Amino acid sequence: MTKSLGIGAARPGDRFRPSFCWLTFTIAISATLSSAFVFAQSPAVAAEFSQGIEAMREGKLDEARARFALVVKQQPQFAEAHFNLGLANEELGDYDAAIASFQKALALKPHLHGASLFLGIAEFRLNHLDKARAAVAKETTSFPKDAEAWMWLGVVCLAQDRPEDAADALDRAAKLKPDDQNILYHRGRAHLLVSKNSYAEMFKVDSTSWLVHRVMAQADAEADRHTDAIAEYEAAIKLAPTQPGLHEELGTEYRAVNKIAEAEAAFQDELQIDPHNVLARYKLGAVEVEKGDGAKGKELIEAAQSEKSNLVHLDYNLGRAEMLLGNYAAATGHFEHAVRTDQDPEIIEQTWYQLSQLYRRLQRTGEAQAALANFLRLKQEASERQQQTFERKQKMQEQTEPPPSATPDAEHN
Repeated sequence: MTKSLGIGAARPGDRFRPSFCWLTFTIAISATLSSAFVFAQSPAVAAEFSQGIEAMREGKLDEARARFALVVKQQPQFAEAHFNLGLANEELGDYDAAIASFQKALALKPHLHGASLFLGIAEFRLNHLDKARAAVAKETTSFPKDAEAWMWLGVVCLAQDRPEDAADALDRAAKLKPDDQNILYHRGRAHLLVSKNSYAEMFKVDSTSWLVHRVMAQADAEADRHTDAIAEYEAAIKLAPTQPGLHEELGTEYRAVNKIAEAEAAFQDELQIDPHNVLARYKLGAVEVEKGDGAKGKELIEAAQSEKSNLVHLDYNLGRAEMLLGNYAAATGHFEHAVRTDQDPEIIEQTWYQLSQLYRRLQRTGEAQAALANFLRLKQEASERQQQTFERKQKMQEQTEPPPSATPDAEHN
């Protein structure tokens, strides 16, 4: 939802994107009466201000800056004109000039919505991290429902190596805008750093604890460093060989690197320690299916299903087991249910491929062709999403990291 700050606004997001933020603000005069007073005083200034706004919308930043500069010269008490001049300067990369304009706007109208935030962003771009944090924090105090302000407070705290403060700010932002990818990205970074710091403290307390190795393994697994995770789980098991859950987690990591025999042994060890571990039984069944033993795999999976009916990818794995056993109609039923209910895009993609093969075996040619087309479409979409995700993460990292500075911020230790 566009955030309204008044009427007659310059909107930097209309025709171009800010180089270092993703906000779409309506920037303008705060109150109808005050704006009417200003415009009534000077129609020429009103026209110049409106033309500056239009230039901003069209991405004509030099023209916008010139028009707003003329407005503030003619009416130096017009806070919103100073603000818009600051926006134009900020977009043009003239951060010192932008800072001066935002400070003037705030001196005239201390609670002008957006001014403290953009002041903080300009300070951030100059690597003045303490000043940036103070400015953005003021915005969150004045406008506590402004998700972007909380996000930028988190970004600045991350740059200051304050992950706990960043996580707190970004949690607040996520509550206000739970589906914003930029907020979620930075929130994930903050919480990852908090976790890493917590693990480091655990290591200081007792570097020989099996629990330290386990949490390090879990962190490696989350980062897809499966070989490192295996080494940490093996170290944990050496210290606590009968600890429930460790062998199951080790088996999961072996399976991730396609070491099927090792995964099978780990799951079997887990069931020796804890015969009631449903996940170990289910995962062992999936491994047996991967080995080509449909009967044993089906038996284990159905045994796990009898205790826990909502196992992840259940229909997909049962479908594969039935397919190995030659029960093509049963396998088709499981796969058809999987494409309707499974939440994993990769599993859905593979399920459509399996269905294309089954339909062909069952001489359902039209359905086989449609299933194969779905598989190819999803495969292409997955490739495009992966590329877009990589580009988006790269762009976000570039946009929210202050440039390296030869002279550190004197205020920030």
